[in-house]
Amino acid sequence: IRNIKVMDAYIVAGYRTAVGKAKKGGFRFVRPDDLASDVIKHLVKSVPGLENKMVDDLIVGNAVQEAEQGMQMGRMISLLALGIEVPGMVINRYCGSGIEAIQIACARIHAGQADVIIAGGTESMSLVPVMGWKTALNYAIAKDNPAYYTSMGLTAEEVAKEYKVSRQDQDAFAYQSHMKAAAAVKAGKFKEETVPITVKEVYVDENNKKKTREFVVDTDEGIRADTTVEALSKLKPVFSVGGSVTAGNASQTSDGAAFVAVMSESMVKQLNLKPIARMLSYAVGGVDPRIMGIGPVAAVPKALKRANMKLQDIDIIELNEAFAAQSLAVVRELGIDPSRLNPNGG
Repeated sequence: IRNIKVMDAYIVAGYRTAVGKAKKGGFRFVRPDDLASDVIKHLVKSVPGLENKMVDDLIVGNAVQEAEQGMQMGRMISLLALGIEVPGMVINRYCGSGIEAIQIACARIHAGQADVIIAGGTESMSLVPVMGWKTALNYAIAKDNPAYYTSMGLTAEEVAKEYKVSRQDQDAFAYQSHMKAAAAVKAGKFKEETVPITVKEVYVDENNKKKTREFVVDTDEGIRADTTVEALSKLKPVFSVGGSVTAGNASQTSDGAAFVAVMSESMVKQLNLKPIARMLSYAVGGVDPRIMGIGPVAAVPKALKRANMKLQDIDIIELNEAFAAQSLAVVRELGIDPSRLNPNGG
């Protein structure tokens, strides 16, 4: 054990689907395992010298593991995309599931247990509701700590209250996020990383006749390039009477998949590849579930300390934008420079 050498882990490539709008978007009838399979197949083909049989494992992040996302979906996706010899598993840290999958892949490679792992996540919020089809809460928790089961929207309201994030600031943040994302799409910044997905649908027309149609989804569907602060300010709160969280300053429900190929240094050299990233550190932190969106305030300092870095050392910071209230609270508490935050929207 004393002679174990820590191996570096590198991300050599990564791809995703477009982000589909749940219930109304192009992926509303597409299975999440099929979305993942298409992305993974494209990913493997994109890496020179990489073959399916060289992949040691597939790690899939997923938040609601039932219905179309059940049956140990990670293994099902490996069978669809990589073949019988490549294993697969699924893990869950809710909204952090995809990045957790990548961290597990890096940790395995650091420990010398693998050379190639594909990791990421897939989710259909069209086919599987947020809390699943059969939610069975723990009675003791619900009785003694009901706030532990607070819905995401209400946790955002609690964050807004506790950290004094105004409705005006939330709407302004949301507007800027859409503008940055729209500009990124116009500049083609997402084009290379997005895998076009061909969708085939069977439907019944107005004459009650069965028909089929085929189309390609290759552009994020939730970006509102034509929104304004004025339009956002007119929306009513959706989670709490007299609240400040609206459909305009909260994230949409979405469908999609994204995966990266993680390799050991020896495999990178063997295939003569140029990595695009290296995992320096990773950390998680627990907070009161009532204000769960403030989690990065607990985790980021630990990650920086392990990397021997300061926040000012980082040129671009990508922060989850579940709700504008949550994002602004994290930005203010950590002292993040807004000019370095989510340059392509969030």
